[in-house]
Amino acid sequence: MAQKRSILSVSESTATKDRKTILHIKSLLGTDLGLECYLPGKEIIIDAYGWGDLLLGVVVGAIKPPEAMLMERRIPIASFQPPNFENKKYLDDAVKIVDEIIQVMQPEPDACFRVCSEYVLTNVVKHLQSKGFRIQKVETTGELRRMVERAYFRWAAEVGVPENILKERKRFWMMLDWVAERPRVREGLVKTGWESWRRKWREEIFKRHQELHENQQI
Repeated sequence: MAQKRSILSVSESTATKDRKTILHIKSLLGTDLGLECYLPGKEIIIDAYGWGDLLLGVVVGAIKPPEAMLMERRIPIASFQPPNFENKKYLDDAVKIVDEIIQVMQPEPDACFRVCSEYVLTNVVKHLQSKGFRIQKVETTGELRRMVERAYFRWAAEVGVPENILKERKRFWMMLDWVAERPRVREGLVKTGWESWRRKWREEIFKRHQELHENQQI
């Protein structure tokens, strides 16, 4: 009996140490490690794309492994234009999208959400925590990232953005030139809430448009 109590004592002591180690690592990282996030049906992954692009809004996408079907929604361009941009309406839009994701995907109460660390998803993390879900903030979401990127490209193609522009990783200048071809029409597709747009780029595209007109390139 003494030997059994000794074995149990060692086992409990080891478990306690392991528990303390995990808690210590969590405290250092400032986040839940999400060790159970990899269990099938217990994980929902969320990412967004379009925040840094001149045109359109942002696509928010989610998958629930092992299912590979993407649920995607769009934060409209209006949320990135005055006065909505200054009021950060896009953060509220992202939360509404996540509520829809919850409604559709029906996560278990102990489900873990892996959320990409995109700024536009900032309030999403807080919102999910307030609902009692476990959260793991991640830098990349792998294949989901590529899926939401393609969803953003589809959106851009719908409004007429040329495919060759979308293929470029550094496409800001090409997007700017594309807007400059027809600025009065295409400015409506721009994130005009950006301070740099108001301070510099808006004037630049109309100047560029005039140059193109004078050179009869349009």
